[in-house]
Amino acid sequence: MAHIHPLDPFTVEELQVAVKILSDSNKVSEAVHFAGAFPVEPPKKIVRRFVSGTPFDREVRLRGYDREHSGSFDAHISLTQLKLISFEWVSRGHSPLSLTDYIRTVELVKDDPAWQTAMRKRGIEDLSLVQVDPWPAGGFPPSDVPEGTRVMRAISFLRKHPKGNGYARPIEGVMVYVDLENERVFRVDDYGVVPIPTEDGDYDAASVDRLREDLRPIEITQPEGPSFTVEGYAVEWQKWSFRVSLHPTQGLVLHQLGYQDDGQLRSILYRASLSDMVVPYGDVSPMHSWKHALDGSEANMGQFVNSLKLGCDCIGEIQYFDAVLLGSSGEPFTVSNAICMHEEDYGILWKHTDLQGGTVEVRRSRRLVISAVHTVGNYEYGFFWYLYMDGTIQMEVKLTGIVGVSAVTFDGGTDTAPLIAPQLASPVHQHLFCFRLDFEVDGAQNSIVELNIETDPIGPENPHGTVFRCKATPLTRESAAKRNVDPARSRSWKVMNPGVSNQLGVPVAYKLTPQGSPTMLAHNSSPHARRAGFAKHNLWVTPYSPNELAAAGEFTNLHPGGTGLPEYTAADRSIENTDLVVWHTVGLTHVPRPEDWPVMPVEYCGFMLQPVGFFNRNPALDVPPPKHCENKQANK
Repeated sequence: MAHIHPLDPFTVEELQVAVKILSDSNKVSEAVHFAGAFPVEPPKKIVRRFVSGTPFDREVRLRGYDREHSGSFDAHISLTQLKLISFEWVSRGHSPLSLTDYIRTVELVKDDPAWQTAMRKRGIEDLSLVQVDPWPAGGFPPSDVPEGTRVMRAISFLRKHPKGNGYARPIEGVMVYVDLENERVFRVDDYGVVPIPTEDGDYDAASVDRLREDLRPIEITQPEGPSFTVEGYAVEWQKWSFRVSLHPTQGLVLHQLGYQDDGQLRSILYRASLSDMVVPYGDVSPMHSWKHALDGSEANMGQFVNSLKLGCDCIGEIQYFDAVLLGSSGEPFTVSNAICMHEEDYGILWKHTDLQGGTVEVRRSRRLVISAVHTVGNYEYGFFWYLYMDGTIQMEVKLTGIVGVSAVTFDGGTDTAPLIAPQLASPVHQHLFCFRLDFEVDGAQNSIVELNIETDPIGPENPHGTVFRCKATPLTRESAAKRNVDPARSRSWKVMNPGVSNQLGVPVAYKLTPQGSPTMLAHNSSPHARRAGFAKHNLWVTPYSPNELAAAGEFTNLHPGGTGLPEYTAADRSIENTDLVVWHTVGLTHVPRPEDWPVMPVEYCGFMLQPVGFFNRNPALDVPPPKHCENKQANK
């Protein structure tokens, strides 16, 4: 089986072969549905030394749920040897949710007499207009089913018409519990009737009273084409080199990111991606207090990647990458235009006006954008990697979609769920994203230090109290590297290579510059915090292990928690001068506002990675001046 590179995504044919190998093994029944096909990346030494045509073992893990066996499975298959390497039934927790889980939950709810009674109790006769939203049961599995049963919850909304915004009209007070193992609704909780909001929440162009008429076109053209080159999934742009892929859980992944410096490709990141995320709700309502969806590992966010459209999601000279994913039935499917890549102007790169010499030098900044957008229920998450000409790397998460809602009386807003529209409240909640950054700053042997700005006390050497300095503190063990952001001290973290120095004799490094990101606000004893332990800290650091990829653990669905980063770091291993993985949790606490309704303008969060002594001087000095920008005399 010939492949261009070990990190290439799977093809449709490969996934068909993998499913057949598992089916022929008789390990699973015909009542199986798949959560996805998860790549097993070859050892780093094989990837680093790979030359086209070199043989390597191509492996995939198929995960899913078998209703006949009442269990989730993890199957490891060699596509090179064409055999099943290992098969395990998951002992605790479940495989991520599949499309079959979502669809079957809706079907079972709508067929249930108790749910139908609850709807008619609220005056709803046309059940075809009821929208049922399945939710993972999370850390609150009901006590009236055996432990380990594959359970989901469901809440309902009433559309005014088939294409209407169902979230505008929540059916308050009805909670449904579904047993997917035995395919039954086993409980319907009714907390009491609340009037259904009457206002429409439609937001499509046809529903807006009057569209703006003074918006003139903006045309983005590159007459000579883009500045990047693409071969398969490998990209080169403005001295940057990397590979791209899409993971079923983690979504957009960058591999082997490096920068050409004086003819040498210098490594920076071996692999960079989201690892997991959590959305904990802070409202006391029984309709929301249990919510803390792990939209990565639990909801399988990568499987719900959007097919992006030119002129809508991306503008300019676009390079698209398709994604091949495994459907729950075992049939592969292709999402066209799943990843979008393009260049965009980003204002001034650097500039100086020499008032005495009378010259002006300015350069335009350009950045490469690699993005993917995922729809998980009511929310959209866009993940945007930006590469800049000066060696800077940025991750920006864009959050949009529709906020979670409750139906209330007109004066029913609270400080845990403020009013956003008449009869409509939205709970305060968080979005916390944990990124796994496998660093290789000029090689695999790296160390990390924390940087804080400290002020000196007033004294003989600081008589006016004006002295402040940057203090570097080495983080040498996992326990010492559980850290949080501190904007008051301009806290950042520097990953350096002690074995490679710049011309000043200082180790080369890249700095992680965080935003003012919150951590998990739920109490440490809560199911939210136990299951998403990664969100307790903004920074974790571990020595590289090929089996440590999941910030919250690999099988979080219906798992009580404690896995992932808390488990990885329990041994308190050394993180000094070794192959380092940095885990960075970013996010925001969202207090909904009327301007978030009926569809939310984009909110942002993210981080920067900046070279610190990695280069001997500004690496963007060689960017040519803009063609139409003459060097004019400075005004005097």
